[in-house]
Amino acid sequence: MKTTYSYTILRYVHDTTTGEFVNVGVALLAPEARYVSAVCRTTYGRLGKVFPGMNGESFKSLMRFIQSRFEEMGTNFREELPIEKVPASVMPLAHSVLPADDSSLQWSEPGGGITDDPSGTLENIFSRMVSRYDEAPQYERRSDDDVWRKFKRGFESRHVLHRLQSKKIVVQDDEVEFDYAWKNEQWHCLEPLSFDLTTAESIREKAHRWLGQIMSVKDARDRFKVYLLLGEPQIEKLKPAFEKALSILNKMPVEKELVREGEAARFSERFASAVEAHQNPQGNP
Repeated sequence: MKTTYSYTILRYVHDTTTGEFVNVGVALLAPEARYVSAVCRTTYGRLGKVFPGMNGESFKSLMRFIQSRFEEMGTNFREELPIEKVPASVMPLAHSVLPADDSSLQWSEPGGGITDDPSGTLENIFSRMVSRYDEAPQYERRSDDDVWRKFKRGFESRHVLHRLQSKKIVVQDDEVEFDYAWKNEQWHCLEPLSFDLTTAESIREKAHRWLGQIMSVKDARDRFKVYLLLGEPQIEKLKPAFEKALSILNKMPVEKELVREGEAARFSERFASAVEAHQNPQGNP
């Protein structure tokens, strides 16, 4: 069924004096379809080239927040709010998430049209107004989440995934949080790490960063073992850098295990068996 929609473009304005900007997101509302959502840029490579010196990590965090707020509103519109409470234009919703001010992120004037597929229209506008200017990557790098999905399959098939929980390893002046952990006599903390990066230097820096984080909490009161679930680089010339990263990670002064992604099925089977055996409780992965 055809329905009207309105949309607005989210712009990153690096210098409000010159007004130079780059499009970084799109929000769309189709009130009759009770649909609202947003798609925001998740990378900042192009922005870093156009505007050197920008804080890329803060930018990515803000993009995730804006997109999640629109997705939350979309759920509310579909499941909770009566139709009369859905505004006619996307702009009040956009300004409720990101108010109009002199900051670097600003909403454009609204556009609109008619569609029978609000979600597809949102993706098309994002592609046309935002991502079409990106350089095509030579290959698709895998994230930490991509690495985790490879290991997660084994836990799901053995029905033990729900037994994993988040855990903070804490010392007086620092902490490290693991999203996936399990406890018997000690905490077993799983951390997926993708080293499918683009340079040897970035691989080395990531290994050193994790070495430093674990060294900082090595004297925590909680007994713990760290399992680093490792995704390898796809670029052949970076394989030696990955092997050096393993040597760096092996310097962690705690009980640890480094697990390559090729060992995912065997490791998940072994770890799941230990979780099941803890019903008694006994056994360690």
